[in-house]
Amino acid sequence: MSTHAPVRPSYAAVLRLPGARRTFAAALTARLSYGTVSLAVMLSVTRATGSYAVSGVVMSLFGAASVFLMPARGALIDRHGPRRALAPMACVYGALLPLLAALTWHPGAPVAPLAVTAALAGACTPPLGPTMRALWAELAPDRNLLQRAYSLDGVAEELLYVSGPLLVGVLAGFAPPAAGILLSALLIVGGTAVFVASPVLPGPRPAARGVRLGGGSGPLAPAVVALGVGLTLSGVDLLTMAYASAHAYDTDLVPWVLGALSAGSVLGGLVNGAVRWTAPARTRLLRFSVALGLMVAAAGLAPGLWALTAALALAGLFFAPALTTAYLAADESVPAASRTQAGAWVNMGVNAGSSAGALATGLLIGRIPLGVCFLVAGATSLAAAAAGCLPRARRG
Repeated sequence: MSTHAPVRPSYAAVLRLPGARRTFAAALTARLSYGTVSLAVMLSVTRATGSYAVSGVVMSLFGAASVFLMPARGALIDRHGPRRALAPMACVYGALLPLLAALTWHPGAPVAPLAVTAALAGACTPPLGPTMRALWAELAPDRNLLQRAYSLDGVAEELLYVSGPLLVGVLAGFAPPAAGILLSALLIVGGTAVFVASPVLPGPRPAARGVRLGGGSGPLAPAVVALGVGLTLSGVDLLTMAYASAHAYDTDLVPWVLGALSAGSVLGGLVNGAVRWTAPARTRLLRFSVALGLMVAAAGLAPGLWALTAALALAGLFFAPALTTAYLAADESVPAASRTQAGAWVNMGVNAGSSAGALATGLLIGRIPLGVCFLVAGATSLAAAAAGCLPRARRG
């Protein structure tokens, strides 16, 4: 338990916590790798094999291994401590990425070694996000300051996923795409090395056990809602592109529309962290998920691209708050010894939803009216919010 004196909750107060600035900066440096690696791998594999199908398979293996093994890696960090567990993960991951870069440096890469290397790299991806959020819970002396810390963390992560692909695009202008994979390895290894050297990191917790998911407690409900949020938002990119094409707009405007969604998310995240909420985290999570779903569903009724832009910007206001609150709710549901694994379940939920939602949306577009596609996308958040109520309702 923290021994720091209470401080007035603010974003400046978060960064004034002992060791916070250095540790957070190191974690963000490492996490920038997550914003660069996916595009770099996709471009490199496509160029080396000349096949989008092979690229899709390799990316699927990489993503599935990374996402679905996230709770297991989080459990290792809870049990052995970040220093002992993160460093080996980063080293193995940092060795496999250059191997993947070497395999894709020239055309004619063999498919089987690419697939195996990508899957192994995904399996070793260091869970820096869940680890940093667990550390915020150690550093913050009260829940209001922790809410600020999580909001700051979420907004920073949003910006990383926007800036990472831009960085790869700049690099691709004068170097082979595989250079982006090398950059990703450098970021993760260098950032993690500084992160694990931080004196504020907790040590191993031999008593840590697996997280209890169901029975009205545990991170199941937040993870389910995060899954719905990921399903809803992942299809928006394709739906926006389809909307622009169907209404004869220039598709070059689509990034600006999606930029409004990101801007809304950043603003919503900052406001969410600044408000002193009275409702419990799980109640707020369900409300944010419902609001997000309703706004995305309503976006399908937009009469023009600028109306769609406004609707998506409003939807974005609830995206970062929903994820931030999901992590808070998961953290509250477990003992301190299992915080990293609990956050990893939520992380797995949103990332699994993002992958499945993009696939499902791609299958729906062209088969049902576009407005109905938006309605279905929004309905997934509503359904997840309803499902998130079930574990608590079973308690007697």
